[in-house]
Amino acid sequence: MTTSAAGDREPGAAREDEYQPDPHRWRALWVTLVAGFMSLLDVMIVAVALPTVQADLHASPAQVQWVVSGYTLTFALALVTAGRLGDALDRRRIFLLALCGFVIFSAACGAAPDINLLVLSRLAQGLAAGFMAPQNSALIQQLFRGAERGRAFGYFGATVGISSASGPVVGGVILALADHPGGWRWIFYVNVPIGLLAVLLGRRLLPRTRTSGRGRVDLPGIVLLGLGVFALMYPLVQAESGGLARLWWMFLVGASVLTVFVRRQYRLVARGTRPLLDPRLFTTVRGYAVGAGVGTLYFIGFSGVWLVFALFYQHGLGFSPLRSGLAVTPFALGSAGAAVVAGRLVDRLGRLLTVCGLAGVIAGLGTTALLLRFAPLDVAPWIAAPALFLGGIGGGFVVSPNITMTLRDVPVRMAGAAGGALQTGQRLGAAVGTAALPGLYYLVLDGGDDYQGALVVALCAALVMMLASLALAAFDWRRDRRQRGPHGTCPEEVANNPMHARQS
Repeated sequence: MTTSAAGDREPGAAREDEYQPDPHRWRALWVTLVAGFMSLLDVMIVAVALPTVQADLHASPAQVQWVVSGYTLTFALALVTAGRLGDALDRRRIFLLALCGFVIFSAACGAAPDINLLVLSRLAQGLAAGFMAPQNSALIQQLFRGAERGRAFGYFGATVGISSASGPVVGGVILALADHPGGWRWIFYVNVPIGLLAVLLGRRLLPRTRTSGRGRVDLPGIVLLGLGVFALMYPLVQAESGGLARLWWMFLVGASVLTVFVRRQYRLVARGTRPLLDPRLFTTVRGYAVGAGVGTLYFIGFSGVWLVFALFYQHGLGFSPLRSGLAVTPFALGSAGAAVVAGRLVDRLGRLLTVCGLAGVIAGLGTTALLLRFAPLDVAPWIAAPALFLGGIGGGFVVSPNITMTLRDVPVRMAGAAGGALQTGQRLGAAVGTAALPGLYYLVLDGGDDYQGALVVALCAALVMMLASLALAAFDWRRDRRQRGPHGTCPEEVANNPMHARQS
């Protein structure tokens, strides 16, 4: 682990070599993981309830789609700004305020009398989730060191993997238990008691991280970054209503605005002013740029796969939402167990874990595609379960080690902004995947009934992105071995790294 200079650390925070473990750190971690699980689960859990919501609220397909896409959009917009505010002010305060907002807006979603209020509540709920998410990784950076940090990120990675893969299962279970016209509302109400308990425990267990003198935030940078991310995300969340064809020009606008944003951040650094997102994270912090790329590419394939499976099982095989979710449960189980184990190994094996994990995901999903293409439909889900379990084990070795390797050399004072930027890339990747893979599935299907063929084509597209992620991870692993060996950071690199130099 690298250390920041004395003048750069938060007031009251210990240097790496002066670190005193917080006696409540593990209990505090579980509070943040429960809250993080809720916020990430709500990205996918609502998808299985959309037909019921549409019928109950008499909504159009375009309106009901915003129940999912609106949450994703505001979630992504908030991440970097929320991380920077946590670094500048108090991560505990930002986390608790965002968690309270998430609980309130979850209740508002459940009580919404019409589709317009439901969409507005979901937008606000996504914003609260986006403010909460980067505090999770930042608090891990703050509370843990060494091998313990790897274990903590292992639990965090398990949370990310399980929440993403188990959304359809949890949504199906809730709908099955609340089997009446308004039963979908319990998908949101269930957040309320869990969230309130997390707020009460968080007030007792989470450490304060006030950083006096670092409260100035780059407001023009916030506007530029928000506009840039919005311009990239909006056509994707409108994909099902033809947004990609009509709004392609927004990608050019988004790229231009983000270019202006990056140049502004460099100018602020040159003047000695703290930027919203220090661009040197991507150029001088070992592993950060590669890790962000690996995560973004992986989430393009990973996130879209579950929607494609849901379409295949529910429309192609006539499964209920619950049965459809249970069919992909082996992946979630494999991912959960492997992520915890990976957290204990990452300090020793490093990027090699990510490489092995990606190879496992590719092997598992590739085998699943072949089995579902050629096996009889009545037994295909059972035959594919072991392959999905293998893919899940691989997935558990991807997410948490990649997060650990990406953030391990980031100074604690910048942990929130760095975690927010990392998750923004993941959300952008997820938006691309959830727009492109189902679109490709429908394109191949084209009104026919070759559900197996459509599934295989969509899965192959996901595998292409995972192969690209594997190539990037393998490049970083080989470079690491060639330059520094598989572990550690050169003392010379730490000493010369401007990210760890005193800033005025």
